[in-house]
Amino acid sequence: MKYKVVVNDQLEYELSDEQVHSLDVVPDKEELHVLHAHKSWQVEILHTDWNRKVVHLRVNGEHYHVRIIDELDILIQQMGLSANTAPHIADIKAPMPGLVVDVLVSLGEQVEKGQPLLILEAMKMENLIKAPGSGTVREIHVQKGGAVEKGQSLLRLD
Repeated sequence: MKYKVVVNDQLEYELSDEQVHSLDVVPDKEELHVLHAHKSWQVEILHTDWNRKVVHLRVNGEHYHVRIIDELDILIQQMGLSANTAPHIADIKAPMPGLVVDVLVSLGEQVEKGQPLLILEAMKMENLIKAPGSGTVREIHVQKGGAVEKGQSLLRLD
């Protein structure tokens, strides 16, 4: 099987199963020690999103955003179909009027589906607002202690 690996949305590499399996990977505490062709790398996995086939890494102190494209992804692309069948809701809105008790995320943070985003108090009950899908927090429209109306935009995910 062949893979394409896109690094930082710029560099693109093609790898085969043979090349992937030729890497010598040794777990080292919370990092990986990778050896290949007489070169050594310390790799720390910062974040993974296997649904999107995206991995955020720190390699020898440098940050990398890596996207993996396999043969199935290429075929789906060639057929003009979208592999992303899950709906993506970018604008998170208040389901009811209330008071923002706490904002649990920050700008630029990567969130996963179901991750708590903020706490909204309504009718003396606290309601946990969770991410409807994976994404990055691009905008936060409310702050702790602020009042919101039903349907008001709370934050935006991309």
